[in-house]
Amino acid sequence: MTEVALYKSGDLISVISCRNEWYVIRQTIILNHMIGFEEVIKYFSEVSTEKGQLVHHEKISGQEVSHGDLDHELPDALMQILVAKKMFPFYSHQAAAINAVNRKQDIVVSTSAASGKSLSYYVPILKAWFEDRSSRALYIAPTKALARDQISHFAELVEGIGDSILIDPYDGDVPMYERADIRSKSNVVLTNPDMLHVAVLPNHAVWQRFLRNLDFIVVDEAHVYRGVFGSHVANVLRRLRRICHHYGSSPQFVLASATLGNPKEHAELLVGKPFTLIDDDGAPNGGKDFLFWNPPLIDNKKNLRSSTATESVALFSELVTRGVRTLAFTRTRRTAELAYNYARDSLRKVDYALGKRISAYRAGYQPEERRAIEADLLSGQLLGVFATNALELGIDIGDLDATLLMGFPGSISSALQQAGRSGRRGQRSLSILVGLDNPLDQYILRNPQTLFGHSPEHVLINPENRHVLSAHLQCAAYEIPLSLDDKKYFFTDLRLDLDMLEAQGLLSRRRGQWYSSPQHPYPVESVNIRSSSADPYKLVDLKTGQILEEVDDSMAHFELHPGAIYLHRGDEYLIDELDVFSRRAYVQRSHHSYYTQAIDLSDLRVKRVLDTKMVGNVRVSLSEVEVTSQVVGYKKKRHMTEEILEHCALNMPSATIDTVAFSWEISQQMVGEMTLSDAELPGALHAVEHTVIGLLPLFAMCDRQDIGGVSTQFHVDTGQATIFVHDAHVGGVGIAEHGYSIVAELWNAALETIRSCPCEEGCPSCVQSPKCGNNNEILDKKSAKLLLEKLVFS
Repeated sequence: MTEVALYKSGDLISVISCRNEWYVIRQTIILNHMIGFEEVIKYFSEVSTEKGQLVHHEKISGQEVSHGDLDHELPDALMQILVAKKMFPFYSHQAAAINAVNRKQDIVVSTSAASGKSLSYYVPILKAWFEDRSSRALYIAPTKALARDQISHFAELVEGIGDSILIDPYDGDVPMYERADIRSKSNVVLTNPDMLHVAVLPNHAVWQRFLRNLDFIVVDEAHVYRGVFGSHVANVLRRLRRICHHYGSSPQFVLASATLGNPKEHAELLVGKPFTLIDDDGAPNGGKDFLFWNPPLIDNKKNLRSSTATESVALFSELVTRGVRTLAFTRTRRTAELAYNYARDSLRKVDYALGKRISAYRAGYQPEERRAIEADLLSGQLLGVFATNALELGIDIGDLDATLLMGFPGSISSALQQAGRSGRRGQRSLSILVGLDNPLDQYILRNPQTLFGHSPEHVLINPENRHVLSAHLQCAAYEIPLSLDDKKYFFTDLRLDLDMLEAQGLLSRRRGQWYSSPQHPYPVESVNIRSSSADPYKLVDLKTGQILEEVDDSMAHFELHPGAIYLHRGDEYLIDELDVFSRRAYVQRSHHSYYTQAIDLSDLRVKRVLDTKMVGNVRVSLSEVEVTSQVVGYKKKRHMTEEILEHCALNMPSATIDTVAFSWEISQQMVGEMTLSDAELPGALHAVEHTVIGLLPLFAMCDRQDIGGVSTQFHVDTGQATIFVHDAHVGGVGIAEHGYSIVAELWNAALETIRSCPCEEGCPSCVQSPKCGNNNEILDKKSAKLLLEKLVFS
């Protein structure tokens, strides 16, 4: 029998090991890992008594099943399969979806996680196949892993039919010698947008048989297609529709999505066709206990809180030691690795074997690594995983008891989707949101009904983004020569775009049609649909020469600068050199007590004002802008405590993008009415900029890194004190336009945040930003409050 100490939420707990059973002793309570959620919640409540971390407990009731009937008959063989697999009777939304598809409508099904959305396309696809063996269907998932996961589910469903229906993946892992058979023989092909973009559409001639008989296109997890990625995919789908028309087919679209604020509008913008919305969820669920956990204050005067990672690791470790199968979602890849390290070390002190039963999971891992982790989680070999949103999607990872959200994921839709990963077999489940020390998270923690009482945000994409659209017009011209009739697919002033590409030598015109340029013979090679930037950087181990992973170009200067600490599979690497010409970062293993965080500065120039309006007495504008940014340094922050150890200067190359911004001007008259001095105004502007940017993801489905801001006491292009909030992507993806339309709501939310924060001078919960290039200096909370009151009540 061995006694060890385990750190949990600031307390030391005595843990005793005996015959592989674990007992946690706190006062007189003895708990083992089979305790139900009521006891777990009671325990967490007791832990938080002194410091008040448990700030809200939402008890979400379960829902009884609601069934629906079809208005048409299904083939007898299909009905036998559905009955045998216990997939009949249908939930009400499944029946409504199947009926709508039978009426030849394009549909989007937007219901909760694990509500059986897949039957909405399984049944129509199989019905069509039973009636016509030449029928084809294309399933598109945002990731290769999800498409592969769906194959096993589809195969299980049709088990017993025989080999006559062929279901196959088509991705980069499929050997070349198998691909011809898949193209010519498969009834259902499962792929991803990347493969569709680079391998299927440019080579459509060898897909003729499949495309001529294509009846259905399924777009799963449609809510994922937002921002730059969604704008690219929208154009890929338009190219697909255009090629199908060329071969005489007009397939129906079935989209499956998490709950959104605008599912019908998003589907129509994504595909370019009218859609029918199915959103009356009839699936049963066991209900959920949802806890809001705010890290305790460690400095009351400055309103500084304990690390979210520390609190999350403590909760995660407690759940795992009790045998509660737990999935923890992190906001970044770095946090996933850090938290995994902390939890592994913590659990090893309890039982060394427990440290082997958890893992990290994120993009960047090799495919075989991710599949092994998924399999171990499904089998129960792993009790817990720290993951980025790579596991937010519907990959089957078995029965999970609890989900832990290490910070609000940036949108209500994502929060509900992540929380929905536990309790996926109808049992009651537990979810815990551990707040970050930033305006958005603290706003959510203070206003729980924002999550439980409001509809989710709108997904924003911009298929007509000039940077994105011009790239796909070149791809489309390579596939089939373009004409002005193609405006029905691309919804733009096509003549203007085509003439511009011709003038740039990117297209050539002959007899009223536009062809790909001989100087750019295979345009898809230069179009990365996952990013608005160029090719990724490779992370190379100096000692072994091994390529560890790839990092997006847009993040390279932030994550791979010299001196940066980079985490890969729980191992720490120091960036020794960043070679921008070969696009390689050279690293070596290291062991430090800190991690790093980049600091950047931005400058902005207005190129063209698109629209202006008066909100009260305040001029608000929407403009095309040029933003120049540069990583100028980084912070070294101590593990767990996040104490800043050192500021280090850098001189990285600057980068300039053309994008869209919304802005508002503060006139000299307003400044005078607020009696703000010249010394107070910059701090007020800067603080309001931070708070508004921090809250914008609550209104538009975007991440903090998708937006940026600039505030100045005098801007040369406006002649006034001005605050700009800009889209961080080339050409913009609709975020600035949405912010422009709801600017008054943003001001109100920012004012509520600053008013309700108990700090005196400003803190990370209200006006400070972790990305601030000025080290959160020149911030004036009191003056920001006066400014926001003037904006709101003017």
